Amino acid sequence: MRTGKKTALTLIIGAMLGFALSFGSGVLAQREPPRDSLPWDEARLLSEVLERVRQEYVEPLEDRDLIEGAVRGLVTELDPHSQFLDSNQYEEIRINSSGNYSGVGLEVSLDSDRVRVVAPIEGSPAALAGIRPGDQILSINNFDMSPANANKTVGLMRGKPGTEVHIRIARNSEAEPINFTLIRSHVQVNSVSANLLETDYGYVRISHFSDTTYADMRDALDELRHDNHGQLKGLLLDLRNNPGGVLDAAVDVSDAFLDSGTIVSASGRAVDASFRHEATEGDLVDGARMVVLVNKGSASASEIVAGALQDNNRALIAGVRTFGKGSVQTVIPLSSGRAIKLTTSLYFTPSGVSIHGEGISPDTRIEADKIADRQAGVNSHFTNKALALLQTDSQLQAAMNLLKEPRLLQSNAVH
Repeated sequence: MRTGKKTALTLIIGAMLGFALSFGSGVLAQREPPRDSLPWDEARLLSEVLERVRQEYVEPLEDRDLIEGAVRGLVTELDPHSQFLDSNQYEEIRINSSGNYSGVGLEVSLDSDRVRVVAPIEGSPAALAGIRPGDQILSINNFDMSPANANKTVGLMRGKPGTEVHIRIARNSEAEPINFTLIRSHVQVNSVSANLLETDYGYVRISHFSDTTYADMRDALDELRHDNHGQLKGLLLDLRNNPGGVLDAAVDVSDAFLDSGTIVSASGRAVDASFRHEATEGDLVDGARMVVLVNKGSASASEIVAGALQDNNRALIAGVRTFGKGSVQTVIPLSSGRAIKLTTSLYFTPSGVSIHGEGISPDTRIEADKIADRQAGVNSHFTNKALALLQTDSQLQAAMNLLKEPRLLQSNAVH
């Protein structure tokens, strides 16, 4: 397994999924400022416009806001993934990539202009207090969660450990709102969950790629082997709706199941923007059969893992075509805690294919809404949690059939 980490932190992401725990794409890297002189003749236009706006716009504006707005526009015009980051946005990316922060431990989403709880993080203050998935957040510290200010939800919940947060929620089963007083604490966001689907068959879901993902997955596989009383015969890796994250984590997860071969390569203009990652010997599941589930919400880092396992003939890719984001962003720190997130590389699958705008085509297509009710050999060997998954998730049912029946691994369609 790869144990070393580059100084730069590489993040890659596709579609923005969710609200509170969505990731920004990029690479945290220290870069020296460019030494080439600024072309002042061309820059005169920017100076002239700034000065006109400063003097003649209908309302007075702060110089800082004008400059930041100009920089933001310059960067966002490059491509959909480049972005100027103020100090709060930069800190959010650093928090998300590290997988831990101080707060109450709620994952939330904006649903029809309402802030709803997706899930409380296990062991967090919110989970211990009894906040449930589906609860609607009405206010935080008496600050109403209207559509206009719902984007402030995350900032209001985070803060120094030991400080109070007052949350008012509405619950469908309750006639009146419920008030919670939570004490902020350190929260660890685990990107990996796992279940033993059936004797000898494991299920691992990766929701995003952070610094801790590889270690969390390794520990999850150890637990699966312990619960199974031995090595697994098959593993179902679920990357559906995984928008990406840290590049090194995607490389490590891929390497975890490969003994050799290219994982990913990239090409760019900067010195460190062109690279190639090769797999090292060692397979955490000792060659057990693998099916990887993907959908249109699987992007960037997820596509790197799917492409590496597909091109190296290590796993069958099942589901529907992925999002198709084949670029790498670098987060370059600036002064006063700010940064720019800049597209610096295009990456390629082991076969040398760019999936940008195309996505990865599954070996076996499984449409979630076209699968007839089918049983995946449900029996007493299933845990209650795994049984619930298989009873409600038709794609998972079909993927489990593929995993258990090797002859189906050669099929290119499931109807």
